Amino acid sequence: ARQLAHRGALYPWRTIMGDEASAYFPAGTAQYHINADIMYSLQKYWEATEDLEFLMDMGAEMLWETSRFWMDIGHFRECDGRFVINCVTGPDEYTALVNNNCYTNLMVQAQLRFAVQVVEILKRQCYAKYDALVLKIGLKRKEIQMWAHAAEHMFVPYDQRLGIHPQDDTFLLKEKWDLEATPAHKFPLLLHYHPLNLYRKQVCKQADLILAQFLLGDQFDKEQKRRDYEYYKGITTHDSSLSGAIFAIQAAELGDHDQAYEQFLTTARMDLDNCHHNTEHGIHTASMAGTWLCLSAGFGGMRTYGELSFAPWLPAQWEGYSFNVTYRGCRVNVSVQPAGTTYTLTKGRGITLQHHRNQVTLTSETPAKTLSTR
Repeated sequence: ARQLAHRGALYPWRTIMGDEASAYFPAGTAQYHINADIMYSLQKYWEATEDLEFLMDMGAEMLWETSRFWMDIGHFRECDGRFVINCVTGPDEYTALVNNNCYTNLMVQAQLRFAVQVVEILKRQCYAKYDALVLKIGLKRKEIQMWAHAAEHMFVPYDQRLGIHPQDDTFLLKEKWDLEATPAHKFPLLLHYHPLNLYRKQVCKQADLILAQFLLGDQFDKEQKRRDYEYYKGITTHDSSLSGAIFAIQAAELGDHDQAYEQFLTTARMDLDNCHHNTEHGIHTASMAGTWLCLSAGFGGMRTYGELSFAPWLPAQWEGYSFNVTYRGCRVNVSVQPAGTTYTLTKGRGITLQHHRNQVTLTSETPAKTLSTR
């Protein structure tokens, strides 16, 4: 952050020893959303573990210093008082250096809300350590108030005519790239077209807004997700190995099971089939993680929006599947079969979860329950 003349802290987009190692800043350093991505992971870790020691010793400082960064690069615009973040690149690397990338703004909004929440958690549960950390980093009450104000007034792009969220302020003003007329041997586009050709068009390398609607899914109703999914499905090339898993998860949630399974196969077999013709340069480890997400969050419908919930379904090609989840000190095995979905408590005293919005309680006395698979 200091190298860029900003307050707070900024994680490098690409690093070997901690320093920024990105050579091409429009698709590297400008992806400031890395801060919010890491803080989202921190929040999910806290929700799953309630690890107060980690929050006190490391997490809160990480969260508050990166929140300072957002307040330094963003501002409240004069015309309507909305908090805006200009000249950034979102997850989609076929669009760069834009104002108000929708994914970035949504994730920053979530981070700032969590930053304020952590202030209250630490004040309530360990005031002495909270006070010591405030003194260490010089945190002012006004800063906390501004985090809350920025989150409340965050600008989130929306197009009333189409009923969708534009990827950024000017995305819908661009001409669409004709993907159907692009020869197969011209994919991935980044290897055959200069970045400026890509930046001028409506074309996405990977999930961007659709990723936000998975991570922050409780902020959108299903019909909004459907409109956005259908729009971006038509202009996304999936030239990034990170993209298919997210589209698979959203397709599954929206009932497009054939598309979900197709994207899952591409994700799972990324290196086995050398789908991107570059496996000889190294395996796609993030795509491997996406395979597990397809299984748990896509087919299993797992979400953690404040509580553990599932909405499992069984692909027609499969006889069944299972996976394990550890949440708040309890380990649960989820086994999905044609006859039903069985939840089994394998560690911990007890847990309450949701199965297709129906409450399920597992205890040491009743460790397993089976419900219908949809």
